Amino acid sequence: MLIDRAVVEVRSGKGGNGAISFLREKNLPKGGPDGGNGGNGGSVYFIARKNINTLLAYRHSKAIIAKDGEKGDKKMRFGLSQEDVYAEVPVGTVVYLEEGMVPLADLSHDGDKVLVAKGGKGGRGNASFKSSRLRVPKIAENGHPGETKRIVLELKLLADAGLIGFPSVGKSTFLNVVSKANVQTADYPFTTLVPNLGVVSLPNGIDQFVLADMPGLIEGASKGKGLGFSFLRHIERCRVLVHMVSMSGERDPYNDYCLINEELKDYGADLDKRPQIVVASKMDCPGAIERKKEFDNKLGFASFGLSSLTQNGVNPLINYIYEMIQKTPVFPLFKQEENPQYKIYQAKDSEPLFTIKRPSAHLFVIEGKKVEEECALTNITTDQGIAKLLSYLTKIGVDEALREKGAISKDTIRIGDFEFEYDE
Repeated sequence: MLIDRAVVEVRSGKGGNGAISFLREKNLPKGGPDGGNGGNGGSVYFIARKNINTLLAYRHSKAIIAKDGEKGDKKMRFGLSQEDVYAEVPVGTVVYLEEGMVPLADLSHDGDKVLVAKGGKGGRGNASFKSSRLRVPKIAENGHPGETKRIVLELKLLADAGLIGFPSVGKSTFLNVVSKANVQTADYPFTTLVPNLGVVSLPNGIDQFVLADMPGLIEGASKGKGLGFSFLRHIERCRVLVHMVSMSGERDPYNDYCLINEELKDYGADLDKRPQIVVASKMDCPGAIERKKEFDNKLGFASFGLSSLTQNGVNPLINYIYEMIQKTPVFPLFKQEENPQYKIYQAKDSEPLFTIKRPSAHLFVIEGKKVEEECALTNITTDQGIAKLLSYLTKIGVDEALREKGAISKDTIRIGDFEFEYDE
C-alpha cells in the first residue's frame, strides 16, 4: 500500500541542568566550585533510505521523541548527552514545516538527511562561572529547551518521465509493454489508484529511463477532486510528461487534452511548462486514423500515433522520450527563496527584544523570545542567579520600560513561568 503523505510531531530533547556544587574533602575544606555541565538533548533528523518505499510507518505514528540530556553533578561530572534520533523515510520525500508549509528539504538521494528539531544545549555548572572576580559562584544554568514541531512528509516519486491523461487511455498498458511493471489493467474509470514505476530499456539495449504511470486524472483534480493532489504531487519530479489521449472515439480527444493542461496550470509548480509529448493512443480502434487527423489539426502539430496492442509506434516513442529527457534539466521542487535558509533579513525585519503587556492593574507580562530564554536558562534558586537575571533585565531596558508603563512597588512582573515583585 502506497502512503505518500503523513503528518508527524517531532520533539527534541531538553538540555540537562548544570550543577551547583563545591568540593568538600578532608584536606580541601575550600576546594572551590565543582558543579558539572548538563548533557545535550538529542536532536531529530529525517534520513532517506532506498530500501523504504512508503510513508506507511508514519500514518498513525506517535510523536518522534529524542531523550533529554542528563543533569550535571558534583566533582565536575558532566551529564550524559543523548544520541540523535534518525527517522527513516523513502528516497524522494519532501519535508515541510506544517505551519505555513515551509519547505525544509528534498531528500532525493539515499542518505540525504535534514535536522528538524535541534536538541537543547546542556546548561553550565557553577564551575564554569569561576573567575578572578567571582571565586565562589553560586549560579548555574538550566539546560536549553528542546523543540516541538509538526512536520509534513510528502513522497514524490522519482521518475524521469510521467504518463498523464484521463483514466483508461492506455497508460498502464503502455507501461506494461515497455517495462516489467506488470500493472493491472481494465477498462474502468480508475484503473490505477497509485503511481507505478517501470524501468524502460531502449532498443539499443544500453540506455534506460524510469517511467511513471500516474493515476487517471479527472476535471477538478487541481482542487483535490478525485485522486487530485495525489496524482499531481508525483508529477512534480518528472522532467518530461507523456500526455496520452485516446482515439477510441469514446471521448473528445481535444477536449480531454485541453482539460488536463488546465489542471496542470491550475495546480502550479510550473507543471504546465514541462516538456510534453502528446500521444494518440489506441490507434488500432476503428476510425482512429481519422480522429487523429482531426485532433492533430486542432493541436497545430502532429501527435505520436501508438497502439500498445499491436506495439505499432512503441519504439519510436520510447526513443523520443529518452531524447527529451536528456535535453531537459531537473526541475527544483521549490524555489531557492522559498527555503528558509536563504531568507535575507533586513533591519526592518528585526523584532524588539521584549514587549510589555498589562492584563490587569498590577500585573505586567514581559514577552520576547530572547528574554524568555534567558529567564528559562537562569537557575533562580540562588541569590546570585536572581541577581544575574535582574542585572540582565536592567541592561536591556526592562526596568525603565516598566516605569514608563506605570509599574509601582509590589506590582507583579511575569516572564514565562517566573514571577517577582517590582521594586522601584
